[in-house]
Amino acid sequence: MRLGFFGDVVGRAGRAAVSEYLPRVRRELKLDFVVVNGENAAGGFGITASTAAEIFDAGADCITLGNHSWDQAEALTFIERETRLLRPFNYPQTLNIPGRGAQLFTTAVGQRVFVIQIHGSAFMESLDDPIQGVQRALDEAPLRQVADAVIVEMHAEATAEKYIMGHYCDGRATLVVGAHTHVPTADAHILAGGTAYMTDAGMCGDYDSVIGMKKGPLVQRAATRLPTERKAPAEGPATLCGVFVESDDVSGLALRIEPIRVGGRLRQTIPSFLAPRIAE
Repeated sequence: MRLGFFGDVVGRAGRAAVSEYLPRVRRELKLDFVVVNGENAAGGFGITASTAAEIFDAGADCITLGNHSWDQAEALTFIERETRLLRPFNYPQTLNIPGRGAQLFTTAVGQRVFVIQIHGSAFMESLDDPIQGVQRALDEAPLRQVADAVIVEMHAEATAEKYIMGHYCDGRATLVVGAHTHVPTADAHILAGGTAYMTDAGMCGDYDSVIGMKKGPLVQRAATRLPTERKAPAEGPATLCGVFVESDDVSGLALRIEPIRVGGRLRQTIPSFLAPRIAE
């Protein structure tokens, strides 16, 4: 199976990159299933039904959220209707949190993909323990028994915490990929037990910025310690950032993992076996 995961979509520029590049990337890579993180899609903060529709229309099968899940009030009700939209799984079980944090999907050819989103604990809002949370989720749809592929998004700040999650899930997930920090890392590889891993997929946004936000006001605030205008997404040409994984149809484990970066300011990186066609 061929899987694609794309990092945090930031504002209008990020949505434009998804709309422009994702359809062709999906077609050229023959992706069976695509996950896109959309927690910053609506003006940099949260998601709305209309911004989610843009991402789904571009080719996403599932949209994940994160610590900005509820920045747009309509998400509280929209997520109950839209089963393809996931918030963190490890919200405290005692709370009546809308939506779901894991979902089993079926591809066009009948393959079953289980997507889990876990919220980190280091330097993040405190939710339930990430390891206990992912264990509960993995028990719902074990790889090879229920799911043909398992994707775990670790929405977290700390690199070490993301690596711990990767090693904890090794051999039980097809892909563990980090999101939230908006900068693509250079460590895409397959762990010892067969799980593909990447610390952060990066963002789909304008990199002439401060992790997707207009740089001027933030630099001014840092230099003067004085208030400036509100943070707003940068609006220049954006890069579609993500990761490609090919899995074994029998074991569900990874055979190949390669980063994807198309458009915008970053150096273009696409799976080597299709580089000539997508780069044209």
